[in-house]
Amino acid sequence: MPAPLRVFSALFATALCAATMSACGDDSGAEAGGDSVTLGFVNGANTEFHTCLQRAVEAQAKTSGATVVAANSKQDPGTELANIEDMISRSVDALIVQTVNVDALKNDITKAKAAGIPIFLTSVITQDTSDILGAVVVDLKGVGALNAGYVATDAGTAQVEVGVIAGAPGAASDLLVNGFKDALPANATLVANQPGMFNRAKAQDVAENMIQAHPNLRYAFVANEDMAFGALQAFQAAGKNVKIVTVNGTDDGLAAVKDGRFAATVANSATVTGQLAVKNTISLLNKETAEKIANTPIKLITKDNLSEAPQYCLEG
Repeated sequence: MPAPLRVFSALFATALCAATMSACGDDSGAEAGGDSVTLGFVNGANTEFHTCLQRAVEAQAKTSGATVVAANSKQDPGTELANIEDMISRSVDALIVQTVNVDALKNDITKAKAAGIPIFLTSVITQDTSDILGAVVVDLKGVGALNAGYVATDAGTAQVEVGVIAGAPGAASDLLVNGFKDALPANATLVANQPGMFNRAKAQDVAENMIQAHPNLRYAFVANEDMAFGALQAFQAAGKNVKIVTVNGTDDGLAAVKDGRFAATVANSATVTGQLAVKNTISLLNKETAEKIANTPIKLITKDNLSEAPQYCLEG
């Protein structure tokens, strides 16, 4: 190309870049690259929490110009590892993981790290956070403690029997239950602790057995609202007025608090967790300012402060 034409061509290209505000010559950033950023999302189960979490992750990714590839581990650590291996084979830019079992994460993180793919966690974190990109956590022990605090206030000095219907062993459920047990007052005796596997029908069976074995049961801590509805059905069928404290803050859960079917719930928005996970993952990938370990707000909700509950789930 003749020299005058080369100069003109270069000047034209520079002007075009300025006019269109494009990132000419630099498409390495997540935001600049838009949908060139692919996030793998490995979900842990199919409860309402997990469904709402995925809905928030996908909606925020769309807003942020990223693509999401999702998989579900269905409460099985082996399936979780297989899902992560599949995401690695797809060469995703980062992995967002709602783990099945925090103890199983070591192998997951090792696999992803060896492939050069950073992992971002939701809800819970490993003890050593040096090998993860970041996390959005719910203070699950704090959630359990808030429920125990309700029991302490409501029971006063009376001697009361308390039962626990846990979720699936490992990760979130263990933290919730331990937080609840550790914060119970001395006058509250824990008489039963059985897993409901985050399944309403299973929780109903557990509650039926629990109330038969402990007819004086006064309170039940149930590890999510879906199971709490199953437990409620069992207690009502037995003609027992057991006060249920639970977790989530869904529309149905808040309605049950309003009409007295549940005594209290602890709101921890799945929407907020999912949105923060995507925003912070992209920011940290871009080496922008973001909290490495962020917290989803939690709040005890009773009839007295229903209006303060955050939105739990985006509409589908």
